[in-house]
Amino acid sequence: MKVFRRRVEIRSRSTTEEGEVRAALEDDFHHFRAVAHHRHGIVTAVEGSSPRHPFTACPAAAGQLEALVGMPLTVVANSVIRYVDASLQCTHLLDLAGLAIATMASGLARRGYQIEVPRSELGVTSAHLVRDDGYHLDWQLDGQMIVAPEPFSGLSLREGFARQILSILSTEEAEAALVLRRCAVIGAGRLKDIDLEPHAKPTGRCYSQQPERAPLAIRIVGSTQDFTDSPTALCREDTYWLAFGADA
Repeated sequence: MKVFRRRVEIRSRSTTEEGEVRAALEDDFHHFRAVAHHRHGIVTAVEGSSPRHPFTACPAAAGQLEALVGMPLTVVANSVIRYVDASLQCTHLLDLAGLAIATMASGLARRGYQIEVPRSELGVTSAHLVRDDGYHLDWQLDGQMIVAPEPFSGLSLREGFARQILSILSTEEAEAALVLRRCAVIGAGRLKDIDLEPHAKPTGRCYSQQPERAPLAIRIVGSTQDFTDSPTALCREDTYWLAFGADA
């Protein structure tokens, strides 16, 4: 059984006056990095890079992260979607930048998530997350609905999820739930061969899928990897970089 896996690793060196945070994300379909700086509680620079990506247009989306400059630091990672137009961003780079900024704002030196979503059978599967401090989430899913446990049962992974979660959970718990929700949705990509898609779909949901750009966002055939039996390989290439040992 194939398992979709994602790993997120974040490292911060920050004081109340200024700081830098580096974040890496890797899964079956993506490998992204983000760097953010702050001074006196304000984001002063955000950069991204795309070591592995599904479409040729994806790397150019890194420049869109500059729209976050001037944003006040916040421990709510999801706040980035209120500061910029998410449809003009790379979804995963924006998520990563939000997590990086939240980690920097919280004063944490590190944050990490490991997620797995087994291939579904007739739409039924599970989704699991473990945070670096041992906190974990384990959901039972039926299609786009969370079946169990409470307080998640009955929630749709689509409409209104972020709003509901942020209203009923602590900030850290909501962050973990949103990380898992993203993976539960995109993990379904394991059910199809996206190499058969010649270019991005013009859905308007992200940078590469904007209608004017999608026909030129050519599929990078073979970029998808399978980490079913090798979860420790995720983010392995980022270890030295995350230790602030080299520039991105």
